[in-house]
Amino acid sequence: MEKQNTTSIVDQRVDELIALYSGPSRAAAGLLCDDHPINDLAFRIIREDFSTKAITFGELRTRSEKLAQALYSEGFRSGDRIATLMGKSQEYLETILAIWRLGAVHVPLFTAFAGPAIEMRLTSSGAKVVFSDAVHLDKLKQIRASGQGENWVVVSSEKVGDADFRFEDLMAKGRPGYAPYVGNGDTTFIEIYTSGTTGTPKGVPVPIKALASFQAYAEFGLNVRPDDVFWNAADPGWGYGLYFGILAVLTTGVAGLLYTGKFSPEATFKILEQEKVTNFTAAPTVYRSLRTFEGQTPSIRLRCASAAGEPLTPDVNRWAPEALGVEVHDHFGQTEAGMIVNNHHHPELREPIRPGSMGRPMPGWSAAILDEKTLRPLGPNQPGLLAFDLSKSPMAWFEGYIDAPKKTAERLTPDGKWYLTGDIARVDEDGMYYFSSRDDDVIIMAGYRIGPFEVESVLVTHPAVVECAVIALPDELRGQVLEAVVALADDVVPSDELTQELQAKVKKEYAAHAYPRRIHYKSVLPKTPSGKVQRFRLRQELTEEERNEGAQA
Repeated sequence: MEKQNTTSIVDQRVDELIALYSGPSRAAAGLLCDDHPINDLAFRIIREDFSTKAITFGELRTRSEKLAQALYSEGFRSGDRIATLMGKSQEYLETILAIWRLGAVHVPLFTAFAGPAIEMRLTSSGAKVVFSDAVHLDKLKQIRASGQGENWVVVSSEKVGDADFRFEDLMAKGRPGYAPYVGNGDTTFIEIYTSGTTGTPKGVPVPIKALASFQAYAEFGLNVRPDDVFWNAADPGWGYGLYFGILAVLTTGVAGLLYTGKFSPEATFKILEQEKVTNFTAAPTVYRSLRTFEGQTPSIRLRCASAAGEPLTPDVNRWAPEALGVEVHDHFGQTEAGMIVNNHHHPELREPIRPGSMGRPMPGWSAAILDEKTLRPLGPNQPGLLAFDLSKSPMAWFEGYIDAPKKTAERLTPDGKWYLTGDIARVDEDGMYYFSSRDDDVIIMAGYRIGPFEVESVLVTHPAVVECAVIALPDELRGQVLEAVVALADDVVPSDELTQELQAKVKKEYAAHAYPRRIHYKSVLPKTPSGKVQRFRLRQELTEEERNEGAQA
């Protein structure tokens, strides 16, 4: 039975947040910028040399007003799609606020995307303007050379190549005082695309009312407080970084950090120490990289540490208390919903961490595990579809993908009752939820349903294993056979003995029937740009390898 979502204080806050962002006369730029005191710190930008620059809400307001007015003078209007192919910078913050001030819709693009991924999102969204760092202009040039994007207006940090405007030149064309566009809670202000882990990326329209759920996560899940030094290390080209690295700051008014450099364990540790970070959140891959760092670990004592994007494997929390001063709280969410099941940090919701559990539904959301065929709720410890009862989830905001009714039907039941996450999970007798797999990653071997994450959680605790992925390949006898792909530490050499050791470890620590029949060793695992392992690509690669081996036999 699901645990009641605690105190009247929490319930009251849910109602307040929904009221703040829903209903008529809602202006995104006003809520996210203009309503904050002008002298309050919004962000601290950390450059690659670790020097810093502070930015206030007043500065963001004045500069975004000028940029919005300049865009208007060039003929752009509310509802237009405007994309950003930009790294973490002051210009990026000014741009997204100008987009919302104009009433346009922000289309985030991850800077590591290659041309085809950029082209797909720009074409699908119908973007009219692309704000790009100069370093990425060659990607846009290649797209244009293929005959696409001739009508895009390109604004860049430098007036080079295919740039139509230099950022500062366009800014100079505007003037301050541009009032924010007023829409309502249902007005779309972001069009973001899913990561494409299991198929073609899909456009998700994000309405202003979604900010209620985003701020609720900042308060309940992360417990961001005014006295925190808050750092979300995720890239804002993806949902978690945009929703909870940028919007978490702009909704709560608690200042955040933005690091302009590339990720490395050394840089991450230096920033945590230099800035005296108290509240940190990142993908599990970041924590695993920190865990394997061979340099001297600085003295760090966080108040809160959180992980999202992929399930958190247990090796991290064997390491974190000594290295970081706290356990890392695993959180679960989706582009279409924000964060929805968490090991919450809020004092009214905080509980002891249970290994393997992603926690409880966030206040404002009501979850259940459904039978995949009947869509009826299952009892404790029965694996099924993780779903949310929309009639009891006032924080829910997703109403469908853009121009993809078939895909929408896979997420929303025809009666409008359930939002189906597409993930397999289970809930225990105490109402704690445990992730198993994406629904298309479930392995059924000889009649047994096996979630790859549970096997991966055992393998990754072996000292030789850096990361791994468990998949299934066709098998005449069992239907499917479970296999593992493993990346080893630099000083470890693959061997039959190691394979047998890893297999025995799974048999002993998880289940005798669920050990990987074969283990493949690779230097790296294929991932989406947001860091999620692409199991479907591993299946393709191994299937092709087997086919080639069969042809040579």
